[in-house]
Amino acid sequence: MANVFNLMPELEPDEMAYVQGLLNSMSEYEAQQFTSVYRARRREPMLVLITAALGFFGVAGVHRFVLGHIGMGLLYLFTAGLCFIGTIIDLINYKRLAFEYNIKEAQQAHAIVMSQTGNYGGTNNY
Repeated sequence: MANVFNLMPELEPDEMAYVQGLLNSMSEYEAQQFTSVYRARRREPMLVLITAALGFFGVAGVHRFVLGHIGMGLLYLFTAGLCFIGTIIDLINYKRLAFEYNIKEAQQAHAIVMSQTGNYGGTNNY
């Protein structure tokens, strides 16, 4: 069983606990594959905070585009971050936004690795 702290020590505690739950059913090889896919797809909470702060000084909604929320990004872009209220709320909740995005990406990375290795039932084939 792979240990998430050894593979990805940079994760936030909630995210680390979730990813460890995914890694419990994986072999070491699958865990390494998952780590490489997940690292390429996840977003750092600090990136979300910095891009949300751009809403005050530049273009509102950049953080929503970074998180894949294209519709909300366009809405923020054309309404100046919903008159800055939405941007303020997102600045406060930036960790939650990053966590929700990263959970979706972890699930997708898990599905990719399991489909590549043929390990659908949680048993190790290696």
